[in-house]
Amino acid sequence: MGSAGRPRVRYALAMPLLSLAIGLSAMVAASPARADFRVCNATQNLVGVGIGYRAKAGWITEGWWHIEGSSCKTLIEGPLSSRFYYLYAEDAERGGRWDGPINMCVAEKEFKIAGVTDCVARGFQRAGFQEYDTGEQASWMVQLTDESATEGAPAAPGTNSQ
Repeated sequence: MGSAGRPRVRYALAMPLLSLAIGLSAMVAASPARADFRVCNATQNLVGVGIGYRAKAGWITEGWWHIEGSSCKTLIEGPLSSRFYYLYAEDAERGGRWDGPINMCVAEKEFKIAGVTDCVARGFQRAGFQEYDTGEQASWMVQLTDESATEGAPAAPGTNSQ
Protein backbone atom coordinates (compact mmCIF):
# COMPACT_ATOMS: atom_id res chain seq x y z
CA MET A 1 0.00 0.00 0.00
CA GLY A 2 1.57 3.25 -1.10
CA SER A 3 0.90 6.71 0.19
CA ALA A 4 -2.70 6.57 -1.04
CA GLY A 5 -3.92 5.15 2.31
CA ARG A 6 -2.22 7.72 4.55
CA PRO A 7 -4.70 10.61 4.15
CA ARG A 8 -7.53 8.31 5.25
CA VAL A 9 -5.59 7.23 8.36
CA ARG A 10 -4.83 10.85 9.30
CA TYR A 11 -8.47 11.76 8.72
CA ALA A 12 -9.65 8.80 10.80
CA LEU A 13 -7.40 9.87 13.70
CA ALA A 14 -8.07 13.60 13.38
CA MET A 15 -11.87 13.41 13.46
CA PRO A 16 -12.19 11.87 16.96
CA LEU A 17 -9.63 14.35 18.32
CA LEU A 18 -11.45 17.26 16.72
CA SER A 19 -14.77 16.03 18.12
CA LEU A 20 -13.24 15.76 21.59
CA ALA A 21 -11.82 19.29 21.38
CA ILE A 22 -15.17 20.72 20.26
CA GLY A 23 -16.96 18.86 23.06
CA LEU A 24 -14.56 20.15 25.71
CA SER A 25 -14.88 23.70 24.37
CA ALA A 26 -18.66 23.47 24.57
CA MET A 27 -18.48 22.24 28.16
CA VAL A 28 -16.19 25.12 29.16
CA ALA A 29 -18.38 27.67 27.40
CA ALA A 30 -21.54 26.24 29.01
CA SER A 31 -20.15 26.38 32.56
CA PRO A 32 -21.36 29.41 34.53
CA ALA A 33 -18.99 32.33 35.07
CA ARG A 34 -17.44 32.37 38.51
CA ALA A 35 -18.67 35.23 40.68
CA ASP A 36 -16.83 36.22 43.84
CA PHE A 37 -14.51 38.75 45.52
CA ARG A 38 -10.89 37.62 45.17
CA VAL A 39 -7.61 39.08 46.36
CA CYS A 40 -4.37 38.18 44.60
CA ASN A 41 -1.01 38.67 46.29
CA ALA A 42 1.55 39.57 43.62
CA THR A 43 4.31 39.97 46.23
CA GLN A 44 6.67 37.23 47.42
CA ASN A 45 5.57 37.67 51.05
CA LEU A 46 2.72 36.32 53.18
CA VAL A 47 -0.10 38.88 53.45
CA GLY A 48 -2.98 39.09 55.93
CA VAL A 49 -6.23 40.53 54.53
CA GLY A 50 -9.43 41.88 56.08
CA ILE A 51 -12.60 42.91 54.26
CA GLY A 52 -15.49 45.17 55.19
CA TYR A 53 -18.96 45.40 53.68
CA ARG A 54 -22.52 46.49 54.38
CA ALA A 55 -24.87 43.58 55.13
CA LYS A 56 -28.62 43.62 55.84
CA ALA A 57 -27.87 43.76 59.57
CA GLY A 58 -25.30 46.57 59.21
CA TRP A 59 -21.54 46.92 58.74
CA ILE A 60 -19.36 43.80 58.97
CA THR A 61 -15.59 43.38 58.94
CA GLU A 62 -13.95 39.96 58.60
CA GLY A 63 -10.39 38.65 58.59
CA TRP A 64 -7.74 37.40 58.50
CA TRP A 65 -7.22 35.57 55.26
CA HIS A 66 -3.58 34.56 54.89
CA ILE A 67 -2.50 34.75 51.27
CA GLU A 68 0.87 33.32 50.30
CA GLY A 69 3.05 35.19 47.80
CA SER A 70 2.06 34.82 44.14
CA SER A 71 -1.35 33.33 44.95
CA CYS A 72 -5.02 34.32 45.22
CA LYS A 73 -7.85 33.67 47.69
CA THR A 74 -11.59 34.10 47.47
CA LEU A 75 -12.89 36.25 50.34
CA ILE A 76 -16.56 36.24 49.35
CA GLU A 77 -17.98 33.35 47.34
CA GLY A 78 -20.83 33.81 44.92
CA PRO A 79 -22.27 36.91 43.26
CA LEU A 80 -21.50 40.11 45.14
CA SER A 81 -24.47 41.60 46.97
CA SER A 82 -23.03 45.07 47.66
CA ARG A 83 -21.65 47.72 45.38
CA PHE A 84 -18.92 48.85 47.79
CA TYR A 85 -16.35 46.66 49.55
CA TYR A 86 -13.50 47.75 51.79
CA LEU A 87 -10.07 46.13 52.03
CA TYR A 88 -7.16 46.30 54.46
CA ALA A 89 -4.02 44.17 54.15
CA GLU A 90 -0.70 43.82 55.96
CA ASP A 91 2.58 42.33 54.76
CA ALA A 92 3.30 39.76 57.48
CA GLU A 93 7.04 39.71 56.73
CA ARG A 94 8.00 43.32 55.99
CA GLY A 95 5.30 45.13 57.97
CA GLY A 96 3.98 47.26 55.10
CA ARG A 97 0.26 47.64 54.49
CA TRP A 98 -2.39 48.39 51.91
CA ASP A 99 -4.86 50.75 53.55
CA GLY A 100 -7.19 53.65 52.99
CA PRO A 101 -9.19 56.44 54.67
CA ILE A 102 -12.26 54.44 55.83
CA ASN A 103 -11.95 53.41 59.49
CA MET A 104 -13.26 49.98 60.45
CA CYS A 105 -12.58 47.45 63.20
CA VAL A 106 -10.08 44.57 63.14
CA ALA A 107 -8.74 42.13 65.74
CA GLU A 108 -5.41 40.39 66.35
CA LYS A 109 -6.78 36.91 65.55
CA GLU A 110 -9.48 35.67 63.17
CA PHE A 111 -12.53 37.96 63.41
CA LYS A 112 -16.03 38.78 62.22
CA ILE A 113 -17.09 42.09 63.77
CA ALA A 114 -20.50 43.77 63.51
CA GLY A 115 -20.31 47.55 63.42
CA VAL A 116 -17.50 49.97 62.60
CA THR A 117 -17.76 52.48 65.45
CA ASP A 118 -16.12 52.52 68.89
CA CYS A 119 -13.60 49.86 67.84
CA VAL A 120 -11.15 50.45 70.70
CA ALA A 121 -13.90 50.77 73.34
CA ARG A 122 -15.25 47.38 72.20
CA GLY A 123 -11.82 45.73 72.50
CA PHE A 124 -10.82 45.87 68.83
CA GLN A 125 -8.29 47.85 66.82
CA ARG A 126 -9.10 50.48 64.24
CA ALA A 127 -7.66 50.24 60.73
CA GLY A 128 -8.01 52.31 57.57
CA PHE A 129 -9.69 50.39 54.76
CA GLN A 130 -9.63 51.25 51.06
CA GLU A 131 -13.00 51.49 49.31
CA TYR A 132 -13.67 49.54 46.11
CA ASP A 133 -16.65 50.51 43.96
CA THR A 134 -17.50 47.31 42.10
CA GLY A 135 -20.11 49.08 39.99
CA GLU A 136 -22.52 46.32 41.08
CA GLN A 137 -20.52 43.71 39.16
CA ALA A 138 -21.08 40.11 40.24
CA SER A 139 -17.35 39.50 40.53
CA TRP A 140 -14.30 41.59 41.56
CA MET A 141 -10.57 41.08 42.04
CA VAL A 142 -7.94 43.16 43.82
CA GLN A 143 -4.24 42.59 43.18
CA LEU A 144 -1.77 43.55 45.91
CA THR A 145 1.67 44.55 44.61
CA ASP A 146 4.96 45.52 46.24
CA GLU A 147 4.54 49.18 45.32
CA SER A 148 1.52 49.53 47.65
CA ALA A 149 3.01 47.82 50.71
CA THR A 150 4.27 51.02 52.31
CA GLU A 151 3.12 53.20 55.16
CA GLY A 152 0.06 55.14 54.08
CA ALA A 153 0.11 54.12 50.41
CA PRO A 154 -3.24 53.64 48.68
CA ALA A 155 -4.43 50.11 48.16
CA ALA A 156 -4.09 48.33 44.85
CA PRO A 157 -6.68 48.91 42.13
CA GLY A 158 -9.55 46.49 41.74
CA THR A 159 -10.97 45.06 38.56
CA ASN A 160 -13.99 43.18 37.37
CA SER A 161 -12.62 39.64 37.27
CA GLN A 162 -14.96 38.29 34.59
